[in-house]
Amino acid sequence: MTRHVKIRLASERVNHSVSSNNELPRFYTPGEVITGMQDFMRGHGTYAEDDSLKASVAGVMQKVNKLICIRPLKSRYVGEIGDVVVGRVLEVQQRRWKVETNSRLDSVLQLSSVNLPGGELRRRSEEDELMMRKHLQEGDLISAEVQSVFSDGSLSLHTRSLKYGKLSQGILIKVFPSLIKRRKNHFHNLPCGISVIIGNNGYIWISPQEKSNMVEGEKDEIANIESQTVNRSERETMGRVKNCIAALVASKMMLDDTSIMFAYEESLKYEDVKDLLDTEAMLDVAFLTQHRINYVDED
Repeated sequence: MTRHVKIRLASERVNHSVSSNNELPRFYTPGEVITGMQDFMRGHGTYAEDDSLKASVAGVMQKVNKLICIRPLKSRYVGEIGDVVVGRVLEVQQRRWKVETNSRLDSVLQLSSVNLPGGELRRRSEEDELMMRKHLQEGDLISAEVQSVFSDGSLSLHTRSLKYGKLSQGILIKVFPSLIKRRKNHFHNLPCGISVIIGNNGYIWISPQEKSNMVEGEKDEIANIESQTVNRSERETMGRVKNCIAALVASKMMLDDTSIMFAYEESLKYEDVKDLLDTEAMLDVAFLTQHRINYVDED
């Protein structure tokens, strides 16, 4: 049996630090004193004790003027009104769906907070309630917006815009919510022909761009999307985007449409998509992406 061994010379290996600053951020543990209370304000992840500001979680410090926060390196998603999220339907309940959104508690999507087929604006009837499972059922993936936050921290969602709703024909990636960069827009059509929804909750949806612009109603539009076949070229491009995101996550880089597209462009020198799963290739792509982001920021 013939075995192929891949060998690269030491001079060809990537040996770069992704961080543009060699100085590592200060890491705080719960109960550790950050600073005195007299000069700073208490933010998330901190508490006041003995005239000192202390960390309540393990993480790195973020300071904005006099406000100090500790951002945990790994944490569940804490939703805010207006956030874009990607979630999975867990259960169909009375006049509502229970949705998993990577937060501490399951989220709720009310029947009154969705667009009915055809875009009708009217009160929901008993007939609508009986048809709920035809609209969304267990296991379905959706994109939605956080409408409100309940007192216990759970989220109320809505899909009353045409850009939200059921997702199909794509790939779901789960990353740390702390790596998602907050932007005004989280829906992106990348130049490579792929659409990306970067959920604030750390769930990223990758799918082919729609091939038609149907406006006859949401039901027809969803049926049209589900009937479309994804060809091999689109699958390879989606896989490349997925592996590029994995490379950025491995180097703890922030994710937005710019960093993902930069990583995709830098990955094209690797002809085979699976080559991007190599540790050295992942570091190479992340380093080159960080270099381009720093160059843009300087300009």
